[in-house]
Amino acid sequence: MDAVGAWCVLGYTALAVLARQPGEPPLPAFFLLVAWTGLPVFGLYLHFRRREEPFPVGRLIFWAVAFRLCGLAGGPIYEDDFYRYLWDGYRFATTGSPYGPAPETFFVDPAVPAAMQSVLSGINYPELPTIYAPVTQAIFLLGYWLQPGSVTVLQAILIGLDLAMVALLLRLAPTRNVLLYAWCPLVIKEIAFTAHPDGAGASLLLAAVALSRDRRWQVAAVALGLAAGAKAFGLVLAPLVLAGARLRHWLLFAATVAAVYAPFAFRSGSELTSLQVFAREWEFNSWLFGLLKIALPPVEARLALGLAFAAFWAWYHVKTFRSPARAIPRGDWIFGGLLAASPVINPWYLLWLLPFAAVYPTIWAWTASLAVMLSYVTGLNLQDYAMRPYGQPQWARGLEFGLILCGFGCDLIRRRWTGPGSQAGAVHR
Repeated sequence: MDAVGAWCVLGYTALAVLARQPGEPPLPAFFLLVAWTGLPVFGLYLHFRRREEPFPVGRLIFWAVAFRLCGLAGGPIYEDDFYRYLWDGYRFATTGSPYGPAPETFFVDPAVPAAMQSVLSGINYPELPTIYAPVTQAIFLLGYWLQPGSVTVLQAILIGLDLAMVALLLRLAPTRNVLLYAWCPLVIKEIAFTAHPDGAGASLLLAAVALSRDRRWQVAAVALGLAAGAKAFGLVLAPLVLAGARLRHWLLFAATVAAVYAPFAFRSGSELTSLQVFAREWEFNSWLFGLLKIALPPVEARLALGLAFAAFWAWYHVKTFRSPARAIPRGDWIFGGLLAASPVINPWYLLWLLPFAAVYPTIWAWTASLAVMLSYVTGLNLQDYAMRPYGQPQWARGLEFGLILCGFGCDLIRRRWTGPGSQAGAVHR
């Protein structure tokens, strides 16, 4: 196991060195390192699963920290969203709100410090106000207070929250299952290297799940409200997390969400303005939406898939409420269905799915954790100026979703041979 950890450290060190070079890492080198750091982890998991041995917790955490320190030393790759995080933190600290005017409003504002001018020039879609929710904005604000304009500080904060996720998972799943998340290349890349904040919201959601299992309803309701205040994804499991709670706990959850938004709603607005543009117009790396829009106009395709996901969501919730057992919700199913229907599937969205895939390991989910990084094969990263910057070759998207479907097929075959109970990896109390 230490040999696998050292092998992966070599891979992440190489990626950190590439991240420090001018420009983006060559895609072949990136995918080689993804395979280098991902495939041995799957092999190690299968080894411990077959032998029914627990993975040593101390070594799991040691190497998980080592991998994340490589990301901290490296920095963002294939992403420039961090400029928006840094700008939002500056605006929050200096005006009391990150919402309101779009960044392009400040392009010629002499009051913006020189350090923030360089941040401002790197923001994508500067004509749109920020799309990030209040709890996420609080993280950006903390980063600004610690060191203005530093993406490294944001990386360190988010790494700390991600390690808290690992600690939560150790309460909910066998250690060998937690290995899949703690040593996952997607998690390392998107949080430790690139500082995407979705992991923070997912950590709050999983904390709410863990607290609800202990029937600590008040704290669970607050944690769930904060998860929803980090991203709307936090809402999709709310009825299951608070199933069995009393009305006052539901009211506490609603009050937490309201308290998170209230300081901004009556003053400078929220992220909803840009979210509406996002929901109406954006499409990237979609699966079912990309197929359906061939036959239907985009609006109708969005509506049809939205209704289909709503029906699936309702079916799962009714099915779960009728079950006498109180198990951890299948967040892998719910978030998997949401992403399958979504017009946009960014790799970091899987940070909401993968903690539940550690509780209930499936081949399709962990195949997706590697395959989704094929979405970085874009015109911009290929330096193919005949393509749109975020356009994707058909082969890349076909390979990505083809691999995930193969994983899903393997799960169906395994379920048929071993029975439905073999999927569960949760620690039931």
